[in-house]
Amino acid sequence: MNVAGLRARAHVVRALHEGLWAEGFLELHPPVLVDGPALEENLEALRAHDGFLHTSPEFSLKRALAGGLPRIYAITPCFRGEEQGPHHATEFTLLELYLQNANYLDLITIVEALVIRAAVAVGASVPAFTRTTVGALFGGEIPEEDDEFYRRWIDEIEPRLLTPTWVLDFPQRHAALAELRGGVAERVELYLSGLELANGFSELGDAEELRQRFMYSAEVRRSRGRDPHPTDEGVLQATARLPRSAGIAVGVDRLVMALTGIRDIEDVRLPR
Repeated sequence: MNVAGLRARAHVVRALHEGLWAEGFLELHPPVLVDGPALEENLEALRAHDGFLHTSPEFSLKRALAGGLPRIYAITPCFRGEEQGPHHATEFTLLELYLQNANYLDLITIVEALVIRAAVAVGASVPAFTRTTVGALFGGEIPEEDDEFYRRWIDEIEPRLLTPTWVLDFPQRHAALAELRGGVAERVELYLSGLELANGFSELGDAEELRQRFMYSAEVRRSRGRDPHPTDEGVLQATARLPRSAGIAVGVDRLVMALTGIRDIEDVRLPR
């Protein structure tokens, strides 16, 4: 048990809550047991009782967003199978926040302020934030095949993202639940110390398009010999009522690691 890591974690989580409340965000407590766990075909959800343990609180929070709560967040445990290593754990903690009348660029200022507040809480300094695009990181030629894209991303690009770096404008095929602008997904990720800390979108507001993405994800999973994730009809209904909105997930464990220099995610969590 890493006592220093646990102490730093407590200070970071308190700073996140205080920062979000100061900006008018309402804390919600989403269910961990859900009927539809995820959209992305690369996430492995864990079955539990008559449903799944959520891979993120996204679908639940979008129901609340569509229901009329304009600035909301949750800090909650999440679960994903087949994720092990110094930066991954089956159970981990996410901060996820949403706000109405916003797009993906509006998320940047909010998250930067939270990271700086968390850094102050643990006596760390944060260099200046920079912005770039996926296209720029690949030198203007984004690989068309995902195998090459992810190999180069992991081997060549992520290790260079040591200072706080926002990466914007992902290929359309990596849109997940983001709105599209031409052939570009309005998606943004934050990196620090080579770690992906956050992933956010201008939220897709077209329920029929979202259904098509669920169907595509299910077909990809079947082609890999895996069971498809159930389509979450509740989030489809919420999407049809969703105002222009943006949302982002921040890995709390990784944020603590990046600010303290701790190298193993298990050192910022209580052991099982």
